[in-house]
Amino acid sequence: MKYVVILPDGAADDPLPELDGRTPLEAANIPNMDWVSLHGRLGRAVTVPPGFTPATDVATLSVFGYAPAKYYTGRAPLEAAAQGLEAGPKETIFRCNFVTVLEGLMKDFTAGHIAQEESERLVSDLNSLFAGEGLRFYTGVSYRNLMIAEIGGPDLTCQPPHDIPDQPVAGYWPRGTGADRVKSIMDKAADLLGEHEVNRARRVAGRSPVTNIWLWGQGKPTKLEPFAARYGCRGAVITGVDIIRGLAVCMGMKLIEVEGATGYIDTNYRGKGDAAVAALDEYDMMVVHVEAPDEAGHLGDAKEKVTAIERVDEHVVGPLLDAVRRYDEWRILVAPDHPTPVTTRAHSAVPPLFCYAGTGVSPVEQRPFCERAAAESKLFLDPGYTMMDHFMGKA
Repeated sequence: MKYVVILPDGAADDPLPELDGRTPLEAANIPNMDWVSLHGRLGRAVTVPPGFTPATDVATLSVFGYAPAKYYTGRAPLEAAAQGLEAGPKETIFRCNFVTVLEGLMKDFTAGHIAQEESERLVSDLNSLFAGEGLRFYTGVSYRNLMIAEIGGPDLTCQPPHDIPDQPVAGYWPRGTGADRVKSIMDKAADLLGEHEVNRARRVAGRSPVTNIWLWGQGKPTKLEPFAARYGCRGAVITGVDIIRGLAVCMGMKLIEVEGATGYIDTNYRGKGDAAVAALDEYDMMVVHVEAPDEAGHLGDAKEKVTAIERVDEHVVGPLLDAVRRYDEWRILVAPDHPTPVTTRAHSAVPPLFCYAGTGVSPVEQRPFCERAAAESKLFLDPGYTMMDHFMGKA
C-alpha cells in the first residue's frame, strides 16, 4: 500500500463576507481535493484537545496518531529536534520570535518576515549580549529561532505571539515560575535591538523595525515512538518549517529538502509536489506540508488564502493523486491541522475537516471538500488522534 498525506496548514476557515459568504475552501477551485472527498470519506476531527493551545504542533501530533496529552512537551523542543540541538536535564527550550511591537501592540509576530541574514546577525549579537548568563540562541528560519536556558517550571505560561495580533502585549507577559527572568531577557534584548544596525538599515529602507524577541512554546525534549513501529510504514516528509521537520525527526521519518520551500506564501509549491512524486517509489508514505494557507490566515488576507489553497491543490494534491493511483493499492489523505480564520488572524481549536480516499475506502458523503459538507457528515473523530488509524485502515 502507498500512502500520501497532504497537510494544507490552517486551510479551514469561516464564511467570509469578502468571499460572498463562502469559506476560502468553498471559494477556491480545488478539483483534486474535491475528488478525494467525493470518492472517499469526509469528516471532522478534534485535533486540539481541550486544555491545549491551538497550534500546528499539537494538531499535527493528533493527525499522525500521537495523543497530545501523552506526547506533547512544547513546540520549541520539536523545532530543536529538527536542528539536532540538545538540552541538559535542567534546561528548557524556548521558541524565540523576532517581532515588531509598536505603541504597545503586537503589530507583526514575524518582524516583516525578517530576512535570514538579518536574523542570523541578530542571533549572533544576542549570544554575545547574554554571554556568561547561561543562555544559548540558535537561528531557525526567518523569525522562527530558539533559546535554551535553565529557566522556568511546569507552571510557566508564555503566550504565542501569532495569537495576539494588534493586541496590547502588556496583557500577555509570561506567568508562573521563571516568568520574571523570561521577561527580563525580553526587555534586555529589546534594548539591544533598539539601535541595532539591522534596524537602522530597515528604517532607511522604509521597513518596520525588529523591536523585540518573544519567548514562548517552551518545553523539554520530545520522545516519540517511531511511526514505522506503530504503523509498519516507512515515511518521508517535505516541509518548509522546523516544527514539521522536528516532528519528522522524532517520528523517525526521512526529511526531503526542496529548494525554495520558504514556509511562507511564496513557497515552491510545484517543487514540493514534484519532489514528492519523485520519491513515492522509495517510501511507503509521502507527507507534504504547506504552511502558506496558515500564513495567509495570519495576514487576514482572504484572497491570498484562496490562492494558496488553489496552488496546493494544483501543484501538490493533483500530481500526487495522479501518481499514487498508478499503484495497485493506495490511499490519500488531505488534512488541515487546525483552522486559521481570516477574521481573527489567529489559530482556532474548532475541529477541522479532513478527507481520505483509496483502496478499500467506500464513498459515503460524496460531497466537495468544504467545512459545511464536513459539518453534515457523521464522521466526527474525538479524540482526533484516531484519524491516522482510520486512514491506515486500523480502526
